[in-house]
Amino acid sequence: MPIYKTVTLVNNIKVLIWKIEESIEELTTGITLTATSQNRVDAMKSELHQKGFLSIRHLLKEEGYTDSDLRYDEFGKPHLNNGHHISITHSFTFTAIIISPEHPVGIDIEKRRDKIVKIAHKFTPIDAYKSIANHDALVSKLTVVWGAKESLYKIYGKKKLLFLDHIYIEDFAFEDQKTSGTILYESKTDDYDVHFEEIEDFTCVYAF
Repeated sequence: MPIYKTVTLVNNIKVLIWKIEESIEELTTGITLTATSQNRVDAMKSELHQKGFLSIRHLLKEEGYTDSDLRYDEFGKPHLNNGHHISITHSFTFTAIIISPEHPVGIDIEKRRDKIVKIAHKFTPIDAYKSIANHDALVSKLTVVWGAKESLYKIYGKKKLLFLDHIYIEDFAFEDQKTSGTILYESKTDDYDVHFEEIEDFTCVYAF
């Protein structure tokens, strides 16, 4: 069961991406779930969601963790018992995690779809993108912006942030595959590095 891609960043931050191609039976082999996690899997109506959950446990295993090393706080943010920072994402046939020994991290993977253009006004000032005439380029750019804001939202880890009002993503060139993001909330400003790449029909964005 191969990992699709591994990326090692500064300060020992690591990104691992999995492409789901296995059966449920294959994904249950080689990992052990806690009773709580097994109940979660059993309650999932979608087989794709089950596969996503299980493949993430294989990514954890690759880094030396087990399912019991992972816990979630009252806001649903994941944590590792050894104090390292982690973020998790799942979209259709791809899952990914980012782990950092020291720094808060966030990750998001999204399938590029036309509907993002229709909802863009809800998460970013859409006027800033009117100069992009090519529809596919617009979809790609908005998907990065959404993924970047989602990644920063996961870093903050609470339910109060508004994408449109509290999270800002600096404009970027696609060839750079990076930008920066800022959380502006309650008179506090936090800046983050943001990296992105397109993988098949998906866009993976991670921040730290």
